[in-house]
Amino acid sequence: MNKTYFNWSTGKDSALALYHLLKDDNYSIEELTTSVNTHYDRVSMHGLRSELLLAQTKALNIKASFIELPEQPSMEVYEQKMTEVVTRLKNEGFTHSAFGDIFLEDLRVYREKQLATLGMKAVFPLWKRDTKALIYEFLDLGFKTIVVCANSKHFGEDFVGTIIDKNVIENLPEGVDPCGENGEFHTFCYDGPIFKNPIPFTIGEKVFREYNSPNKDDSICKSDKYGVWYCDLVHN
Repeated sequence: MNKTYFNWSTGKDSALALYHLLKDDNYSIEELTTSVNTHYDRVSMHGLRSELLLAQTKALNIKASFIELPEQPSMEVYEQKMTEVVTRLKNEGFTHSAFGDIFLEDLRVYREKQLATLGMKAVFPLWKRDTKALIYEFLDLGFKTIVVCANSKHFGEDFVGTIIDKNVIENLPEGVDPCGENGEFHTFCYDGPIFKNPIPFTIGEKVFREYNSPNKDDSICKSDKYGVWYCDLVHN
């Protein structure tokens, strides 16, 4: 078996990818790593409280570790922190790094290139699968997930805090990927066949944030600013 760590986002794609890897005898998943904004003590991008992340990994019964990032990390700082964590994992005998990515080619190439410099191989169990089929498989397996943030280009305040079901998927705005693979929305997976218990939470306040987009030529986000609606979840 290949000793593997999983880049855990706390959302639906991570959960489904992990589900498949846990059934694959080629890989032994021994750690979940998650980027955390230390300023807010929340999962990067998703805005999820760290205590919910820890409740999740406890229910998965897999060791968790944080990639600690400042409030608005530069690409250089991000890569430095990632290198520190991956180097530590490499020294502990890990050989593979797994992701829930589905079809973003530039992101895959970037991940593979960065890992190769440290002697690691990347694994993408959901790669190039149809995203509507994936979200339907996710739901049919009994997973449950709630929208924690969404791009205001596509969604308003009412969408965050929505529990994903097939009706929601069938009524997404035109052009929105069923898995939100282009960053349209992110979720928190709170129950499913890989969890020993559901994660209890209550819905808190909803807030709007506006951000400056990266200006790098290789960025997949080209506009000057973008807005995000967040739904806070409170661990019970």
